[in-house]
Amino acid sequence: MAQPPGHLERRNGEHWAGVLYMRRLSIYVTWLFTKTSVTPNQLTWVMTVAGVAAGFALALPGLWAAVLAALLIQVYLLLDCSDGELARWTGKTSLAGVYLDRVGAYFAEAAVLAGLGWRASAVLPDWYTVFGFAAALGAILIKAESDLVEVARAKGGLAASSEASAVQFRSGLLGLGRRVLAATRFHRIVQPIELSLLAVVAAVIDLIVGDLTATRVLVVACLAAAALQTVLHLISIMASRRLA
Repeated sequence: MAQPPGHLERRNGEHWAGVLYMRRLSIYVTWLFTKTSVTPNQLTWVMTVAGVAAGFALALPGLWAAVLAALLIQVYLLLDCSDGELARWTGKTSLAGVYLDRVGAYFAEAAVLAGLGWRASAVLPDWYTVFGFAAALGAILIKAESDLVEVARAKGGLAASSEASAVQFRSGLLGLGRRVLAATRFHRIVQPIELSLLAVVAAVIDLIVGDLTATRVLVVACLAAAALQTVLHLISIMASRRLA
């Protein structure tokens, strides 16, 4: 099935926007793709292009550039849903597809953060440009920390880690800390969907105020969130039972 039972209930595998609305739309788009010669991997490539294009759009000045970036991220999300659905529907699942999907996520997240930093810069390059690229690097490192868990387990001859192991900690205090931080949802500020929407809000405020203050505050917040997550996520992995 394109959307197997329990697919939307996965703890870490489904974004809230997918559950809320995009999976309800994507299944119809996927059905249309089954009538064509388009392959799942081709959809993933287009998904990646949409995500990177959103970063370039966000780097441009003005409210409508931010709106365009947000729309491109919605296209990115739609194709991110449809490529996997098409693969399951047609039986064309592959390790290459999984790999390309992860690469696309890396590129899109980094592109939007870098584009935001570029957008906030009065003179190119300035510190906001640096902040945006630094936040992009942090976002990539966070994803790499998660992916490297599976690399380590594979090299150790172990099966992939379960979702349950990610929330099992050797220390009760660390487990409590992780739950508290997760409840704040602060980590989502660097994710493309949330960030693209926040960038539109910041662009509206900038238009009203007449400067780039709101966008610059958002860039600094993204840098702080990315830096903090990079450290805390590493600690969380080392303290969990994912490497046991």
